[in-house]
Amino acid sequence: MTQNPFLTPYTTPHQTAPFDKIKNDDYLPALKEGLAQGRKDVDAIANNPAKPTFENTIVALERSGDLLGKVTSVLFNLNSAETTPELQKIVKEASPLLTEYGNDITLNEKLFSRVKAVYDQRASLKLDPESAMLLEKAYKRFARNGANLDEKGKERLRAIDKELSQLSLQFGENVLNETNEFVMVVTDEKDLAGLPDFAREAAKATAKQKGKEGESTRGWAFTLQAPSYGPFMQYADNRELRKKLFMAFNGRGFHGDKNDNSAIIGKIVNLRYERANLLGYKTHADFVLEESMAGSKDKVQSFLDELVTYARPAAERQLTELTTYAKANGFNEDKLQSWDNSYYAEKLKKEKYDLDDETLKPYFKLENVLNGVFTVANKLYGITFKERKDIPVYNPEVKTFDVFDKDGKFVAVFYGDYFPREGKRSGAWMNDIQGQKIEKGENIRPHIVNVCNFTRPTDTKPSLLTFYEVTTLFHEFGHGLHGMLANGKYESLSGTSVPRDFVELPSQVMENWCYDPEALKLFAKHYQTGEVIPNELIEKIRASQNFLAGLANLRQIRFGLVDMYYHGQKPTGETISQVEGKVDSVANLFPRVEGTAFSPAFSHIFAGGYSAGYYSYKWSEVLDADAFEFFKEKGGLENKTAADSFRKNVLEKGGSEKPMELYKKFRGREPSPKAMLRRSGLIL
Repeated sequence: MTQNPFLTPYTTPHQTAPFDKIKNDDYLPALKEGLAQGRKDVDAIANNPAKPTFENTIVALERSGDLLGKVTSVLFNLNSAETTPELQKIVKEASPLLTEYGNDITLNEKLFSRVKAVYDQRASLKLDPESAMLLEKAYKRFARNGANLDEKGKERLRAIDKELSQLSLQFGENVLNETNEFVMVVTDEKDLAGLPDFAREAAKATAKQKGKEGESTRGWAFTLQAPSYGPFMQYADNRELRKKLFMAFNGRGFHGDKNDNSAIIGKIVNLRYERANLLGYKTHADFVLEESMAGSKDKVQSFLDELVTYARPAAERQLTELTTYAKANGFNEDKLQSWDNSYYAEKLKKEKYDLDDETLKPYFKLENVLNGVFTVANKLYGITFKERKDIPVYNPEVKTFDVFDKDGKFVAVFYGDYFPREGKRSGAWMNDIQGQKIEKGENIRPHIVNVCNFTRPTDTKPSLLTFYEVTTLFHEFGHGLHGMLANGKYESLSGTSVPRDFVELPSQVMENWCYDPEALKLFAKHYQTGEVIPNELIEKIRASQNFLAGLANLRQIRFGLVDMYYHGQKPTGETISQVEGKVDSVANLFPRVEGTAFSPAFSHIFAGGYSAGYYSYKWSEVLDADAFEFFKEKGGLENKTAADSFRKNVLEKGGSEKPMELYKKFRGREPSPKAMLRRSGLIL
């Protein structure tokens, strides 16, 4: 145990995680020691003979379990970004232990009585807003998680939580397995017709990497990873192969085999409903949304239903336009299928705007885009980034940076992990390895991770990003800023510890700079010539921003509606196809395809934290469009008025106050949805 790196102070720069020294055998012993220390901390609080106070109960509880957090932050980061079968086995063993530990705290009657005693005298405590929020969150942590249940109810809650933690892990593993196991090998170059050079070259590299070429030198391999799947669906002329790839992608977790998630979804939905009922809530959505910015299930449902009234007519017009175009270009069926959408959309976009990824990618070398987002952050918030080579990383591809404020003070450590690997789940996300807090007078600064799955470099070209990948990098970096610039007293309220429908505001605000000419010219430079992206291309990017926006909006609304269907009512017992079919009658214009469904790979709501919360992407669009108008009103990158207010009232504050109050302090008023509807072209 003395050799376990988790159990001694880190001697690395900024006390960063010593990934080079941590071994799989270290996790469970350190985690169990962390659990023991955490229980000791909690027992000391619960059995304290002194009268309950804010400091000896609420703050003491906030400060408990440090070692446990140290271990789990590393373990779960790696299980998402660099997992192995052995690590997955460790997480499966750790997860029920952590669930039991969490329940041991929230179901501890003596501890709850002390928390309640402090909460009941809150009006006389004269706490600052951040401390008042910590007290409220602490009380609700207990009240909303079974503290008022009888013993029978508490035991059932423990069993439900344990089973849910295991089911969510299994769901995510099944999706990862399905994603990794599928490879489509093309050996006839004719089947690559339509694919641009960058997609062919990447497929050649994938075939070589996966050893799929064999004796042939003419093999190209395509996977379900976004940098492979997306371009094939956009450009490949071979409709049957597009269909094959579509069926594989949208059949993940839906094949009736060892990776099937259908039964898991049924169990998760039923257990979440039972848990909500046990705690006195009508549905899981009622439980979740009580603590959201939206506030209620009805508000969310009305929000999504209203968006449908704007998005569906626009989507219908756009699908008619797309179908007409397709028929004029050789399509000979009545209706476009889902595997035709991206293909003809890309061709129509090229015709309307003379714009495609082949044209844009040379201007978006990954290193240039990363420097660009750093420069935008510098202009807005005064922070600078300096790469380091001596901070340990979990994979050689991960880059690390020191972040400094305009006065030279250290702000954060930033990790960037940008390429797909078999041990990395799909998508893009932000995590912290160390959260921010102020303890014993020291402002402990955060260690923030951005993880993405972008186009890899090839033998002849560096990593050149699609414009979608550019916006994804900016999006995740926005989350990163929320973590890096955090400046609160309590870690549980710091950074991205905010309601789900507020957490996407900083990320989506950052996306807007990808369409801003002033920002684009800072980093969009041709990787060979150094030429700054011409004004003509910038105008095409801006003109195409709303291209097929009705269809794109309807797609996101569809995901939100399915989430609410699962979680906003008593489970219906309907099959996945029946559930999706009902929502599709409102929010999908493409024919349903037998043997496919998106729910079995919908990791956001079944393996992540977005259950009854997927609507938050659209909700946050209302906020970010309104917020970005304020940035532009105040002069963009060169005027610090909006940026200073956004940093002070949103990025630094985390969840220390109610999100609407923070937004009003930033903007001077509540958000208006009109900016989002205008930006999407849904109203004039």
